[in-house]
Amino acid sequence: MNVKRLFFGIVLLLGIAKVVAADYTAGNVSATIALKVPGNDANRYSLSLQKLESGSFGYQLVTSEKIPITVFQNVVENGDKQRISVLITALKDVYFNYGQQVKTGYRHDDCLFYMPGFWYRRNLRSPEQAPSFHTSDSWLVREDRLSTPLTAVFDAKEGKSMSVIRLDKFDNEALTTHKEGEIILSGKTSIGYTGFENVSGETVLSFGFPYKEMPKTYIRKLTLAPPVEAFQFLRKGESVSLTWEISEREASDFSECVQRTWEYSYDTNHPQSVNTSYTPEMMKQVMSNFFVESYVGDNPTHYYSGVGMRTSTCESTDVAEVGFVGRTLLNAFNALEYGEQKGRTDLVTNANSIFETYEKNGFSAAGFFNEVVYYKRNFVEPVHSIRRQSEGAYAILHYLNYERLKGRKHVEWEKRVREMLDMFLRLQNQDGSFSRKFKDDFSIVDQSGGSTPSATLPLVMGYKYFKDKRYLVAAKKTIDYLEKELISKADYFSSTLDANCEDKEASLYAASAAYYLALVTKGAEQEHYAALAKKATYFALSWYYTWDVPFAQGQMLGDIGLKTRGWGNVSVENNHIDVFVFEFADVLNWLSKRYTEKRFSDFAQVISTSMRQLLPVEGHLCGVAKVGYYPEVVQHTNWDYGKNGKGFYNDIFAPGWTVASLWELFSPGRAEHFLGK
Repeated sequence: MNVKRLFFGIVLLLGIAKVVAADYTAGNVSATIALKVPGNDANRYSLSLQKLESGSFGYQLVTSEKIPITVFQNVVENGDKQRISVLITALKDVYFNYGQQVKTGYRHDDCLFYMPGFWYRRNLRSPEQAPSFHTSDSWLVREDRLSTPLTAVFDAKEGKSMSVIRLDKFDNEALTTHKEGEIILSGKTSIGYTGFENVSGETVLSFGFPYKEMPKTYIRKLTLAPPVEAFQFLRKGESVSLTWEISEREASDFSECVQRTWEYSYDTNHPQSVNTSYTPEMMKQVMSNFFVESYVGDNPTHYYSGVGMRTSTCESTDVAEVGFVGRTLLNAFNALEYGEQKGRTDLVTNANSIFETYEKNGFSAAGFFNEVVYYKRNFVEPVHSIRRQSEGAYAILHYLNYERLKGRKHVEWEKRVREMLDMFLRLQNQDGSFSRKFKDDFSIVDQSGGSTPSATLPLVMGYKYFKDKRYLVAAKKTIDYLEKELISKADYFSSTLDANCEDKEASLYAASAAYYLALVTKGAEQEHYAALAKKATYFALSWYYTWDVPFAQGQMLGDIGLKTRGWGNVSVENNHIDVFVFEFADVLNWLSKRYTEKRFSDFAQVISTSMRQLLPVEGHLCGVAKVGYYPEVVQHTNWDYGKNGKGFYNDIFAPGWTVASLWELFSPGRAEHFLGK
């Protein structure tokens, strides 16, 4: 959004596919403007395109009534794309909200929908309390919910996709006193809205400025609220320039739609690495303070306290968690490796004590990890998850391999891990999947297969470490399931343990799982796994931001200069960004070399640099109480996890996994080193 200047120039972009451009004509386009006088309901006016024969603009958008605002528009066609520039000028002081609708010609019932990092297919994996087709088949959302400010519609019957993307400079945001209904902004914003609507059975792309959300706005986890519509003040004689681009492309299925649209989004936004003085070595040095201050050594199992902590104090808690958000065992391996590299005996001693106490006291009667223990409450979580068990086994296998290379052997740990992997073979379903949650007696609590790829990693590692082909066979069966039920259906779901919905981690884990199998196979088999990794990777990438969300003055994240490009949204239910990346950068770099796809390696560098920004160092703690305790729930849009809202963190966080994720990001090549590639 640019104030008091016209749209100048045309940026030529490479086309994605040779198709006929969308039919952007007066008969397929409609527009509206809502004008509000404070204290009164807004008046709404339909606008029609009137062709101009001369002047700087091709169209004027007019209404039958006299209104205190003018709207002019240009449409410039470039191959399969049409650039729409709109100039809105106030004839007197006015509060406005402008919208435009473009017919796609697609039958709504034939369509799947894509709003990056927020909406996939019809969001039917998500519950009614989150945005989904369960609630409505038409949705408009504010742009900062999305990893790219874009909506795409895929006509599965015709194999075509149409999208609209916002192209303006995003440099302003404004605070509001209300979050629903007609609201007046306290200043200027850059954030508009985008989405899709069902109009008489036809899909319509809808977009406008400033933002509005309909039929509901999503304000916190599983909480839909009434719709919101924002009105921005425009002083007499002042203008606002807005730019969108409509494009259409061919796609054989929804996966190709996501791939082509992500490529287009990436090429359009050109996200660049973030300038930061924090090198990977400095990141590790600062984060190592977490290993020191979070260490708890007075319980049957020693651990790093990294779960359920308050950002305001970072005081350790009684919760010891093996995987998921705690990641105690992976952090112990990281601390051991780093401690020996740097001669830090404090880190080495504490890490070894964690491994020793978990070997003795960290297992259930059946031999599974005690995943979550609440020591003050004397409570052990009785329900196991394939994800936490897998993440624990993954960490121990890294530890055992490291120790073996150092000439140190741990017979009891090897026995424990083999027994656990053998139990994985018992748990594996006939179709190759793993149920998400189960009990010590192998009874199933949650049969969802979305967490299956988390098990692939330790199975492949177990095959390599123990030279036991049974584990490789089981790992290949997991990929058979992933290919059939997730990847081929473009349906990545329920990998995270605190939500039932479409999520980033399912696609990221699927890509990593296929990558692991590609590393231990050859020829046509390897190519098959590599292709699956690539296909899943586009979905994982789609969750990561290609642009920088604006923040208002007074919103901490904006005040300290956070650039959101390279950060990933979490899931449909959990609408915040975080640093979940772990080995994904390795997957991107490996695929980049294999397929000569520079976007992958370039964006891996964007991710790597951007995720360094909130490192808490002395004098610049970035909103947390202790050095090195990297923040978790980074709230970048109008959504909160229970506290504080956009521009801040939730008051409770889990730095255990954020430190582990970034540590792996800055320890490249682990899988290839372990698997001998």
